[in-house]
Formats: sequence, structure tokens, C-alpha cells
Amino acid sequence: MAQRGFAVAGFRDAGEWRCEPLPPAVLGDLGDLLAALRAQAPDGGPFVIASVDDEFFLVARQDGHRISLLLSDMTAAVEYPLAAQVLERLGEEPPDDDELDEVWPVGDLDLFADLGLPEDEMEQLLDDIDRYPDEMLDSIASSIGLAEPYARASAQAAQ
Repeated sequence: MAQRGFAVAGFRDAGEWRCEPLPPAVLGDLGDLLAALRAQAPDGGPFVIASVDDEFFLVARQDGHRISLLLSDMTAAVEYPLAAQVLERLGEEPPDDDELDEVWPVGDLDLFADLGLPEDEMEQLLDDIDRYPDEMLDSIASSIGLAEPYARASAQAAQ
């Protein structure tokens, strides 16, 4: 099943952060998404952001050989293979049926702390259940100082 949404890579180029759109194929498989991440220059902790069907988002960030993952809502794993793959990689169990009406972020809430977005602020952003995932991502990009390059790349990727 093809997923609607977009994916963006963030990376450092000559000391400056840039964001570029990624092909929609990365939305369906965590391996493809991580391959896109590993294709970026490793300096500064590159990342990939994927937003799927206005339901959830995923951030993957590389630090040396370590890859941190953040899934905005683990309940998405019930319907979306990408989210299920993230849960499996994180060693998390899928949510129980009685937990499906809640929003449960899972993963590394501290993955952008070095860029000015500590865990407690990330948690506040993710706890706002009245916001769509793309709105949360706009806030995250703004918090880490990448609002304009992220907005351009996400608009291109969503076309």
C-alpha cells in the first residue's frame, strides 16, 4: 500500500544545515529510510524526517554509527508497516487494543538536544494532541533553527 506523506533529509554541508526532499518510496520501509539517512555526510548528526498520512511522523538521526529513532505515535504500528518496523527496531511491543485511543510517542525524545530542543520541550510538542504531525514537525524544525530550509524541502517532497 502506497503511503501519502513526505520525507526530508537534514544534513550539514560546508558547516551549514540543509534540507532536501527524499523520494516517497522511503515512506514504506524503515530499511529504505535508514539507507537514505546513511547516504548523508555524517558530520553534525544528519537526520531524516518522514511524515505519513497525517497520522504520525518518524525522525531518524545518525550520530557516528548509532542511529536514534523517534516515532510520534506508537499506535500507528497497528496500521502502518513503517511504524511497526520502528517499534520492532526499538524493541517495543505494539500497543494493546485498550491503548489505541491514546497517543504514545516512543524512542529518543532527546535526539535534537544538541540543536536546542531538549527532551522536556520535545515531550511538550508531542503531547499536543490537537496538532497534526506536520504541525509538530514545523515546530520541531523551528526549534532547531531549520524552519525555512525544512519548509522548502517538505513542500517539495509533498508534491
